[in-house]
Amino acid sequence: MAAPASPAVEENEPKETPLPYAGIRVVEFTHMVMGPTCGMLLGDLGAEVIKVEPPEGDNTRRLLGSGAGFFPTFNRNKKSIALDLKTPEGALAALRLIATADIVSENFKPGTMKKLGLDYETLKDRHPRLVYVSHKGFLPGPYDHRTALDEVVQMMGGLAYMTGRSGDPLRAGTSVNDIMGGMFGAIGAMAALRQRGLTGRGMEVQSALFENNVFLVAQHMMQFAATGQAAAPMPSRISAWGVYDVFTVKDGEQVFLAAVSDRQWAVFCQAFGLGNLLADPRLKTNNDRVRAREWMMPMLRAHLAGRSAADLSAVFEANELPFAPIVRPEQLFDDPHLNATGGLAPVRMNDGHLSKVPLMPFTLGGRRPGIRLQPPLLGEHSRELLLELGYGDDAIAALQRSHRS
Repeated sequence: MAAPASPAVEENEPKETPLPYAGIRVVEFTHMVMGPTCGMLLGDLGAEVIKVEPPEGDNTRRLLGSGAGFFPTFNRNKKSIALDLKTPEGALAALRLIATADIVSENFKPGTMKKLGLDYETLKDRHPRLVYVSHKGFLPGPYDHRTALDEVVQMMGGLAYMTGRSGDPLRAGTSVNDIMGGMFGAIGAMAALRQRGLTGRGMEVQSALFENNVFLVAQHMMQFAATGQAAAPMPSRISAWGVYDVFTVKDGEQVFLAAVSDRQWAVFCQAFGLGNLLADPRLKTNNDRVRAREWMMPMLRAHLAGRSAADLSAVFEANELPFAPIVRPEQLFDDPHLNATGGLAPVRMNDGHLSKVPLMPFTLGGRRPGIRLQPPLLGEHSRELLLELGYGDDAIAALQRSHRS
């Protein structure tokens, strides 16, 4: 008698592909932006990320002003467990949780984790496969005792000088070092996991704000190395391109327009009836136009001043020339490209209402890694995780009482 036929499987039936870090557990002791960014990236890529919070919660749940959006932005795809690490009971629960982890991530001040008995040196012998990511202001060295903030390292690392006008250093308009420092921490964790696969042993990964900032301004350092001339701040820099500017046009609107190659220059001149400039031998190459900017740019500004930003944008787009409207952050919620491509996803805000948040700026197999877990409520997963660690109901109640005492 023939064996029963297997159920037919449609060849084109979609199969759910596991995310690359599915099965990896991350326990994070983080707050603010840098450490949470690392966990968010790993969580977006499929890791189970457990956020250990104090009983009163991560302080970013309560920030106002420019920090009001920190928690929902950087804490999706995570679980929350509330533990008082200053109590023996809370510290013991943290150690039991760490014993189940592939990665531990922290961004407390130097020495804090050591006081809690949760530093890498204390843990590595007991957990030789552990990858331990420390996010700090500075890598070990003469500065590592200093308290660092994004703005501090922007000032001391040349970025504020390059962003502001001469004599007026200005921080960049977002937490660039915090965010990128967290990303580099995640990249380091990924590399350490790969190394663990080869050697069977974990390691400590260190990421730092100051060194991240120096990496960002390396192009300006190397400009000096190549030319012997110090880079001027961005508002007064000598542009590398002949046309690469914000133009103020009809009704006071502004638009960024660029022509960065000889071909683009020719297209630009033809599109706007500037045949005389295209034929001018003084403007033949991009470098010629850079040297001629002092007299060329006023002519271009005057020629375009009577046209609207929308009209100029349409001409630039039709001719495949670089352009950009000047957009405020809040306008991006309605950006047609972001909305059409799935670049924004619904996220739960601190007060419970839903907004949209940008997802990671890359795709895997044509899809953006999405939100599997909304930013957690404080302690939302405490009971679930403690039960998994072997705590019974009475032990969980006693632990919670110790946090309140």
